Amino acid sequence: MSNINLIDSFQEFKEFKNIDRPTVISVLEEVFRSMIRKKYGTDENCDVIVNPDNGDLEIWRTRTVMEDGFSEDDDLEIELAEVHKIDPDLEVGDDFIEQITLESFGRRAILAARQTLVSKILELEKDEIFRKYKDRIGEIVTGEVYQVWKKETLVIDEDGNELLMPKSEQIPADYYKKGDSVRAVVLKVDMMNTNPKIIISRTAPEFLQRLFELEVPEIFDGLITIKKIVREPGERAKVAVESYDDRIDPVGACVGMKGSRIHGIVRELKNENIDVINFTTNSSLYIQRALSPARITSIKLDDEDKRAAVYLKPDQVSLAIGRGGHNIKLAGKLTGYEIDVYREAEEGDEDVDLEEFTDEIDSWIIDEFKRIGLDTAKSVLALSVDELVKRTDLEDSTIKEVMAILRAEFE
Repeated sequence: MSNINLIDSFQEFKEFKNIDRPTVISVLEEVFRSMIRKKYGTDENCDVIVNPDNGDLEIWRTRTVMEDGFSEDDDLEIELAEVHKIDPDLEVGDDFIEQITLESFGRRAILAARQTLVSKILELEKDEIFRKYKDRIGEIVTGEVYQVWKKETLVIDEDGNELLMPKSEQIPADYYKKGDSVRAVVLKVDMMNTNPKIIISRTAPEFLQRLFELEVPEIFDGLITIKKIVREPGERAKVAVESYDDRIDPVGACVGMKGSRIHGIVRELKNENIDVINFTTNSSLYIQRALSPARITSIKLDDEDKRAAVYLKPDQVSLAIGRGGHNIKLAGKLTGYEIDVYREAEEGDEDVDLEEFTDEIDSWIIDEFKRIGLDTAKSVLALSVDELVKRTDLEDSTIKEVMAILRAEFE
């Protein structure tokens, strides 16, 4: 195996593994110095030269010329008689410099060196991938679906690196098959048994934030700031934004003309409803905006316990709560307040508080209705059995019994 052929085979790793040339040269030098130490006991008197332009390798060994019979270490010294067979002009005390060929190490040593290099290059590649993606946490990456399993999906990026997207990090409506293109955000990067494990996500708030940065130039330029994002992936999201320039309407800029900017984001998120609201330090106003599209009649705050009692007209209660309770849950997460919704009785509207039925209905059942904002008899009767089954943890038969009791009150 000649020098150039060996180096060519080494350069294959440099080309395909995307490791820079100085690093490859450094690894090459270390591998060959290890070979020298095994054969000669030391590499202190050897120079390993790797040409960065063409990959040529040269190894030069220097030994001191000694008088015959006075050489104590053949690895560092050489006797005069032996030197004169090669160069009769050298004298005692001179340096004898000779070039060492790879062939002199033997085929087995060369193959072992190549195997060592393969191992070192693979380690370097793994470290490089780890460092590269560690610096990209929170960034959007695009890849191609390579394999779909029950609990996770394997995605390959443009450099051939493996990315994992667990089922929990996929939007419920996501469905992939091999070859599909995927956009996600880098969530975390770990080392598992010396192998980098890169987790990507489409459910993380950071993914939605990066999508806004791509679609809304004012956010990318820093004219609009996203203060907080909360999501129920695939269902609903609330985004609080603020502008430091009075001339810019942050909500209007994020939504775009006729929704042009936000439509692309909604499609990417499988039709996730996105509410963009103006951030404010006024807690009362912030909660009112967070409960959009519901219109609040009045609000009472308990700042110490971080609770808010919100009063709404009957037709606004279901809007405030939202399908599956997502709207009120996200509003609470966004504002940091525990929000209790109360139905405001209209003039001439006789209604009865659910607490009045504690003799006939178990208190835990009443609490379950109140949890979803239903605190009066008529607010419960206004909804169908199917709707109440969806919103609460109560069984069909239990809800029917409760509704029969409540109807009897008005009859």
